[in-house]
Amino acid sequence: MEIHNFFRSGTSHRLRIALNLKGIAYQYIAVDLRTEEHLGAAFKMLNPQQLVPALVDGDLTLIQSPAIIEWLEERYPTPALLPAEATQRARVRALAAIVGCDIHPINNRRILEYLRKQLGCDDTAVQAWCETWIRSGFDAIEAMLAADLGRGAFCFGEAPTIADVYLVPQVESARRFNVDLSAYPNIVAVDAACNELEAFRKATPAVQPDAPAQTTKP
Repeated sequence: MEIHNFFRSGTSHRLRIALNLKGIAYQYIAVDLRTEEHLGAAFKMLNPQQLVPALVDGDLTLIQSPAIIEWLEERYPTPALLPAEATQRARVRALAAIVGCDIHPINNRRILEYLRKQLGCDDTAVQAWCETWIRSGFDAIEAMLAADLGRGAFCFGEAPTIADVYLVPQVESARRFNVDLSAYPNIVAVDAACNELEAFRKATPAVQPDAPAQTTKP
């Protein structure tokens, strides 16, 4: 199994976490977004959308991290990343979707590059943009975590779910953009609990093969 990904991509980061939690070995194929390798003809043949990650398993190529992670959950059901009960699954999916649908898509690299190059936004304006949408989503996640009085150390229960898989990369991104997380003690606690696990630590951008010695903003 191969994953074509970029060390700092949040969607790549979440896929690496999911694979590690499932105990699935994979070959890491770096796609350098900084040099726009993803816009080249070779990668377009793999993924017509020209985004990372892409997962290749024999003759099968999958794109879009939500679809890939759901496929992994169905094909490799143990350990489960979704609860067994339908209402609980809906809650976990909602937490993941706040990141996957409402924070990350409008803060990813291609959006920030459009803000800079087409709209002429400076670093201050881009920082404000990112922080606005991170805070909007984190406000909701923090409230949901605080309201779940039976919750364990993770977003739901006593083991990681896809909610944690999505949240941890977004926390990493928030820190990279110098977002003050002091208003989000439950999110910070979940992130700390997750990073006690090897599956999360191994997925961290800074330890990937294509990571420079010191990372910078996208």
